[in-house]
Amino acid sequence: MGILSKIIALVTAATMLTGVNPGEAGSKLDEYIAAQETANSGAITSPVDPVELCGRITVGWNLGNSLDATGSGMSSETSWGNPKTTRELILKVKEAGFDAVRIPTTWYNHLDSDFNISEEWLARVQEVVDYAYDEGMYVILNVHHENWNDPYESTLPDVKKKIKKLWTQIANRFESYGERLIFEGMNEPRWKNTEFEWNGGNAEGRRVVNAYNECFVETVRATGGNNRYRALMIPTYAASSSGLDGFTVPQDKSLIVSVHAYSPYNFAMNPSGTTKFDPNNTSDTQELTLLAGTLYDRFISKGTGVIIGECGTANKNNYSDRVNWAGYFPKLFRSKGIPVFLWDNNAYGSGNETFGQLHRDTLAWEYPEYIKAFVKAAKQK
Repeated sequence: MGILSKIIALVTAATMLTGVNPGEAGSKLDEYIAAQETANSGAITSPVDPVELCGRITVGWNLGNSLDATGSGMSSETSWGNPKTTRELILKVKEAGFDAVRIPTTWYNHLDSDFNISEEWLARVQEVVDYAYDEGMYVILNVHHENWNDPYESTLPDVKKKIKKLWTQIANRFESYGERLIFEGMNEPRWKNTEFEWNGGNAEGRRVVNAYNECFVETVRATGGNNRYRALMIPTYAASSSGLDGFTVPQDKSLIVSVHAYSPYNFAMNPSGTTKFDPNNTSDTQELTLLAGTLYDRFISKGTGVIIGECGTANKNNYSDRVNWAGYFPKLFRSKGIPVFLWDNNAYGSGNETFGQLHRDTLAWEYPEYIKAFVKAAKQK
């Protein structure tokens, strides 16, 4: 029996048992089948509903510190100590229950003086995208550790030209991919190494991030084809919840706001913070419930999608409390229609950057109970 036949049989049985009107059940089935056919086909013939798309993504994983590493030439992928990404790695992620992969990618070290992307690098990025996309997974492809796009008004005209040149090439290369491929304009745009880096920025920085987002959206839409309607992700200042002040969403029907949430900060990342997390203690969860509610009210309820593009908890030798967090965080955000993507940089030990989960060499999970709790919670929205 084929998958659609199985679905039809299940719906028919459920209708008989529950007394649901057959016409209503048939309508829901038609909607489900149409959504699946659209997701699995290459053609995007109308604007992607970003809230509906986010609702279809269960849980995501980040291929951190690989394609986003900043070494030179084609060896850049392994320049931060991680091995070359393989199809087997992505299959291991899928096997664990993840149905989406974010692929952080750095481009500046693969550009010539006219901002043309190396064909060899573009082919390699496409190869890695295909590892996940060919498996039916959702994929987010972004512009990550760049050295040219800090949000200053003095460099805005030049940066907009570079955004247009870079994203025109990326968008054209991936135009034929269906709606399971999402483009993310940039990663954590901010004033690096200043007092405004992580505190929500200032008015200038936030204005320029808005301008970057508009330029990115206009550029991708102008490439036509599937890119006219593809879902696009745009970050707040530093992709932070504290960057929501002054943040504006461009006029477009298929946008998703990108927010990173290593939260609650004192538990998840602050080395001098707490090591404890109790999901039944409101003092431990209130930061998370406030953020989830804010994102829903400001964006989801108004038709704009939201994805937590990065989240996680640094190892503080507090495994059981981290498992508690993993069993709570994804469920809370998915209940608001917001899928979450776990950050994995393959870094182990202890400290505020130790977010390793899947050993890239042995393909073994360092914290299997954490992963099981995280995926299970995401499925319990």
